[in-house]
Amino acid sequence: MELAAGSFSGEQFREACAELQQPALAGADWQLLVETSGISIYRLLDQKTGLYEYKVFGVLEDCSPTLLADIYMDLDYRKQWDQYVKELYEQECNGQTVVYWEVKYPFPMSNRDYVYLRQRRDLDMEGRKIHVVLAQSTSVPQLVERSGVIRVKQYKQSLAIESDGKKGSKVFMYYFDNPGGQIPSWLINWAAKITCFRISLLSCVLTL
Repeated sequence: MELAAGSFSGEQFREACAELQQPALAGADWQLLVETSGISIYRLLDQKTGLYEYKVFGVLEDCSPTLLADIYMDLDYRKQWDQYVKELYEQECNGQTVVYWEVKYPFPMSNRDYVYLRQRRDLDMEGRKIHVVLAQSTSVPQLVERSGVIRVKQYKQSLAIESDGKKGSKVFMYYFDNPGGQIPSWLINWAAKITCFRISLLSCVLTL
């Protein structure tokens, strides 16, 4: 699940767009986890790892697609509303823009950090303007692992946004990560639930 170099494929962007029109929940045991503020969050258990993948669908009223995409890409603004961020910044590495992100974990667990590629495209899909952001783990020699912090090497996220036909945005998000370390799967899934909390919190922040 790690990207060593390069960028994302056109097919990966198209797959995210397709979920907006027709959510891909059939043929697998996706379970509805929570519905709140117009957002539905589903999860799918990976039998091998005991971890969950997440899909999020919903409408954010009174927040335009362009504004939502811009805010999502704004790392400085994220530091203001996400209380679990310890460190978050972009760095140029080997001609690519890489994101470094350290996440606070509760005692006695070690913090986790991420190094990942992120790319945004604003697409025209048969007259539908869709903003898509993809992110996935990578590794670069400039950002080595830190003592006392566990590097997350399996991380993948996609986001697609389009107009809801009114003043708001129709949104799809996919999320998976494996925090690693010698901790029980239920604690790992606690971390994933925190991600769901971030998603719900972000929807509230954007509609204020």
